[in-house]
Amino acid sequence: MTLTAVTPTEPSTETGTATHCPYCALQCGMAITTEASAPAEPVSARVAPREFPANGGGLCQKGWTSASLLDSPARLTTPLIRTDGELRPASWDEALDLIADRLTALQAEHGADAVGIFGGGGLTNEKCYLLGKFARVALGTSQIDYNGRFCMSSAAAGGMKAFGVDRGMPFPMTDLAEADVIVLVGSNPAETMPPFLRHLQGAAAKGGLVVVDPRRTPTAEQASVHLAPAPGTDLALALGVLHATVADGLLDDPYVRDRTSGFDETWRIVAGYWPEHVERITGVSAADQRRLAHLLAGARNAYVLTARGAEQHATGVETVSAWINLALAHGLPGRAGSGYGCLTGQGNGQGGREHGQKADQLPGYRKLTDPAAREHVAGVWGVDPDSLPAPGRSAYELLDALGEPDGPKGLLVFGSNVVVSAPRSQHVADRLASLDFLVTADLVLSETSAMADVVLPVTQWAEEDGTMTNLEGRVLLRRKAIDPPDGVRSDLDVLAGLAERLGQPAGRFSTDAETVFDELRLASAGGPADYAGVSYDRLRAGEALFWPVPDTEHPGTPRMFLDAFAHPDGRARFVPARHTGPAEPPDAEFPLLATTGRVLQHYQSGAQTRVVAELVDAVPEAYVEVHPETAERAGLAEGQLAAVESRRGLVTARIRCVPSLRPDVVFVPFHFPDGQRANLITNPALDPTSRMPEFKVCAARIVPAAESEKDGES
Repeated sequence: MTLTAVTPTEPSTETGTATHCPYCALQCGMAITTEASAPAEPVSARVAPREFPANGGGLCQKGWTSASLLDSPARLTTPLIRTDGELRPASWDEALDLIADRLTALQAEHGADAVGIFGGGGLTNEKCYLLGKFARVALGTSQIDYNGRFCMSSAAAGGMKAFGVDRGMPFPMTDLAEADVIVLVGSNPAETMPPFLRHLQGAAAKGGLVVVDPRRTPTAEQASVHLAPAPGTDLALALGVLHATVADGLLDDPYVRDRTSGFDETWRIVAGYWPEHVERITGVSAADQRRLAHLLAGARNAYVLTARGAEQHATGVETVSAWINLALAHGLPGRAGSGYGCLTGQGNGQGGREHGQKADQLPGYRKLTDPAAREHVAGVWGVDPDSLPAPGRSAYELLDALGEPDGPKGLLVFGSNVVVSAPRSQHVADRLASLDFLVTADLVLSETSAMADVVLPVTQWAEEDGTMTNLEGRVLLRRKAIDPPDGVRSDLDVLAGLAERLGQPAGRFSTDAETVFDELRLASAGGPADYAGVSYDRLRAGEALFWPVPDTEHPGTPRMFLDAFAHPDGRARFVPARHTGPAEPPDAEFPLLATTGRVLQHYQSGAQTRVVAELVDAVPEAYVEVHPETAERAGLAEGQLAAVESRRGLVTARIRCVPSLRPDVVFVPFHFPDGQRANLITNPALDPTSRMPEFKVCAARIVPAAESEKDGES
């Protein structure tokens, strides 16, 4: 297929397929139209608007240009095998035979855990499910995790602790339109998911849009109130606002008494965080802390929404818990028109964490350590429950162990570009290089695939059917609109082909997305994320199905917790949280706080968006945002090349002077490769519960690039 300009004056045949955007968890509705000017002419595909609750027909620049991915010259269309240090084209049989032989040999020599799998939060539910099944049944390895560990794990753990279940937004996003107050903590949807802003307009018009972010982002520019705490102090800010809530008599006592538990234990900690004390920690004035407490108390409908800025810390779970505690103190969760939610990032960040590609998880959000869960899922899979491995390493720990004596010697990577996206990324690249065997399934030759021994070209969003679960827990059918290029296969085909070569019975791993989904329904039945009643037929018919959907007559659950929370006693939990600060505070050697984030035109590691000319033209390279005074003290000016250094390495990019930025902060976007990788400097310190790395803050310094003492990572 070739994407060509459409000439309106020529006779043509046009068809359209309703589908969803390939990027963020908003999963905006769109249509892909295909048009042929004549039977023998190339078919062109383009994006067209489509009415859908998430986006109302609107799309961001990434969405509008997404059809450019479909026949990009960067597309992989044949398997590649490394021979004499170079990747060469190969047949599918040669590639799959080689993979199966090498995996079998590694496991025969070193045991089942000699092979690991690294998945992705952008994979469809069907792929996530089959990947977890493949790891535990075909390979028998415990070594599987995914890049959502770098994205959603702290919010998921915080939600589980507080509510007994994790669904990022336990209410439809359209409910936000009626809010008087919306508090966004560590979220910049104006760049990460622009169509989401339509749901915030009501609160903004009422003076109730509050943004908590150390940077004055495009979202903060639209806010009624912008609070700019120092990176790594969001938790303390939540404690200060909760203290003000109690001290000023704003606590929702009936709600706390009737619907929650654990407040007294939480208050014993919060009592020590009066607003003036918190002002010294965060830089946010005591008056603004009290102002936020009163805004929430005076609102008829209010929401607290967290995102990566609050969560990507070594204390991310406690930070999420502290903001949930504030929402509980004001009686928001489980009340119609109000609530707490998390803005999921990756396209299938919600579904991707529900169906088994996490190290400790089985489908339906079941725990791998639960004997009943193991028995249920093993029954669906037709295997002995005792054959299922125990939980393995979390994402960064898995990458850190690669090639080590007790770590995997081979790795299969699906839907992730860890050379750019992982913390301490040069160290991760070094661990990948130490492997005996690396396989990737990819759309383009990403930085990770460029290191692989075998690269498999796989289908992408518009070339296959599959389901996604968006940030509000709504299961969506993303439909096939076009045929893939010749030589390209789906991830389901890859897993089925490998499974049979590894000795699995024919048919145990289906290549048909709907058949895989029907098996997922059985495996998830009765679990916290119950998809048993969701079917392709219901989705094709346009039903809005929010999980849990326990049977085919069930209408779905758009609003959770209205009657009870998911804990056995039906109550939400206040979870005590104490501020300890960043794992690596600034000091004389590294006096600044470095933080990372996204830009409008790029997505995740940039592997997809960096092949779209319009997006690259808009933002071709990384940059370093600093306060003008900070730049001047470092001997730097606008446009000069600077090195941002941490104890792990350095990133080189050009200076952008931003007067609104805190003088103690530097910001680097994380979408770029090579020496512009923001994650060369980030701290891999892990949250003890979620195993989330501390992406959002590390001690750093900034110097002219010519004066840098480092070359990569120490």
